[in-house]
Amino acid sequence: MSENKAQDTQPTQVIDADLKLVLPGRGLPVAAGWQWIVQGWALFTRAPLMWILSIIVVFVIAIVVSLVPIIGSLVFQLLQAVFAGGFVVAARSLEKGGEFELGDLFAGFSRRFVNLMLVGLLMLLGWIAILLVFLVFAGFSLLTAFIAGDSESAVTALAASAGSMMLGALVVLALMVPLMAAYWFAPALVMMHDLSPVAAMKASFFACFRNFVPFLLYGLVMTIAAVLAAIPFGLGFLVWVPLAIASTYVAYRQIFTEA
Repeated sequence: MSENKAQDTQPTQVIDADLKLVLPGRGLPVAAGWQWIVQGWALFTRAPLMWILSIIVVFVIAIVVSLVPIIGSLVFQLLQAVFAGGFVVAARSLEKGGEFELGDLFAGFSRRFVNLMLVGLLMLLGWIAILLVFLVFAGFSLLTAFIAGDSESAVTALAASAGSMMLGALVVLALMVPLMAAYWFAPALVMMHDLSPVAAMKASFFACFRNFVPFLLYGLVMTIAAVLAAIPFGLGFLVWVPLAIASTYVAYRQIFTEA
């Protein structure tokens, strides 16, 4: 039993041998939340056009894949962790003084593809479970009415379950926090250290809560930045999204590595 656990948590093959993995991850002071943003911005400014281009490429891929009803959206959900692994490779290249090449974005398709997809699958299953919890509060009659396209029945069901839906929304928000915590660093841990999907999500989960206070500061600043990004017709998100990705990489480096 202990041998299986050790195999589950120890990396078998790393992409960058200079990165020494630290498990279960460090706890950092509150100021680290601001440092993630500042250093993430520095990574962004080293190749701003490539960051923006890569975001546009992923957005276009999402649109094309989503043209296939339901299945397309599900497939892209699975691929998000794969693209996230590619962004980690690009950020590492910039950090070492290299270039951000468009091919870096697709690095997860040639390395760690299965495990990254499994991270995406676990995340998707988590979202489905949360949706089912919400439906328990909202009432399955509301979902049935929407699927059937019966607007009158949908309005009636919505009015009848308004109170329980509000409670369900609060429960959903509470459940989203641990799910996002489990996902946050998982692509980086899988991509750079070859952890298994479960081990990576477990390490990410505990690291996020170990750094709960820095994340509060980080989340507050990034939320304000998101509001500002939305003002110019949402174009600011072409910068905000790369900043979120780069700052997450910086957080991963500070919490999980020694290099």
